[in-house]
Amino acid sequence: QVQLVESGGGSVQAGGSLRLSCAASDALLASGIDEMGWFRGSRREKVAAISRGGQTTYGDSAMGRFTISRDNAKNTAYLQAVFLQMDSLETEDTAVYYCRVKTRTSEWWGQGTQVTVSS
Repeated sequence: QVQLVESGGGSVQAGGSLRLSCAASDALLASGIDEMGWFRGSRREKVAAISRGGQTTYGDSAMGRFTISRDNAKNTAYLQAVFLQMDSLETEDTAVYYCRVKTRTSEWWGQGTQVTVSS
């Protein structure tokens, strides 16, 4: 079954930190995951992404504050789960954050997790 499990959203004060997690099901892994990433809001603004080769890219708003990394506890050999460490959060970071997986033939989205940053 194709599935993306997101966790880690919540409420925090400005300046605080949150860590989001996203794990792809074995069915997605079997399709060949090329990239995993996080996007936010209704326009799906890019936050960060990591390729199966380990290359990371960031949106302008995340640069210098957020870090995407592999969760090797899920799978040490292949990209199957990621963390998004968010530090120095600002009220403008408030949004629904969506995990996206790109395979060789398609892309899959999680249901989203709410992040709320208060002043």
